[in-house]
Amino acid sequence: MVSLKAVRPAISCSSSGLESGPSIPLPKVGFVKLPLPAPSPSLGLNVSNNARLSLVQATEESAVSVANDRAAVISGQNLRQMATNGKATNIVWHKSSVGKLHRQELLQQKGCVIWITGLSGSGKSTLACALCQALYSRGKLTYILDGDNIRHGLNRDLSFKAEDRAENIRRIGEVAKLFADAGIICIASVISPYRRDRDACRALLPEGDFIEVFMDVPLQICESRDPKGLYKLARAGKIKGFTGIDDPYEPPLNCELVLPQKGINYASPCEMAETVISFLEEKGFLQT
Repeated sequence: MVSLKAVRPAISCSSSGLESGPSIPLPKVGFVKLPLPAPSPSLGLNVSNNARLSLVQATEESAVSVANDRAAVISGQNLRQMATNGKATNIVWHKSSVGKLHRQELLQQKGCVIWITGLSGSGKSTLACALCQALYSRGKLTYILDGDNIRHGLNRDLSFKAEDRAENIRRIGEVAKLFADAGIICIASVISPYRRDRDACRALLPEGDFIEVFMDVPLQICESRDPKGLYKLARAGKIKGFTGIDDPYEPPLNCELVLPQKGINYASPCEMAETVISFLEEKGFLQT
């Protein structure tokens, strides 16, 4: 009979959601010592059935090496590499074996951010919806990050003061980056009045994946449209810090697309959407 003499700590699999017994951080690996008697017929160990039993004595150092190798395969990098990012300390990036290229291959498109900027009333949201519909009809996956919509949830704690507006754009930029990494064509429709904030969002993405679209519509036309009645309130002094009235808008200097007037009339939302789609096709975003 085999008797159990000693048990060393078991392997913890808590990092994958499977756990048995107390959690013990990697790379500790446990072994069970099983002293066996000499081969005998009762154990079925004899020469006739060619059964052999090899006892291998493993050291903890070799076990650590194996555990580290497996951890490297799972995470894609050294799990002990800690980082500090802003106020976040002791954080480790956990890399998935399924990356952006895999997702893009699945979707048959390339993830990117289309950043539509301009004054209130310039037609940003209208273009975003027309573009989303046109790409959907082509079998392409998009998602719109609308400035007002984002303030209903993620950014509801932010005001319209300069520092909060900067944080508003930073958060939208980070979310847009995640969508692009997922292989999705993300359409951000936000006033984003400050050039430095837009440039900071551009810097989050690989070169070429941030497509800035400037709705170049004069203030007087935007104010005459006034779809939300905000210009009227701003002129009456009921809204402070309103872009174009008592807060500046800084036009892009090197944007990818400018959608200006078409003669004496503006192009329709569908026509402008086709202009953006032509750019996406030219740059290879609608195929992999």
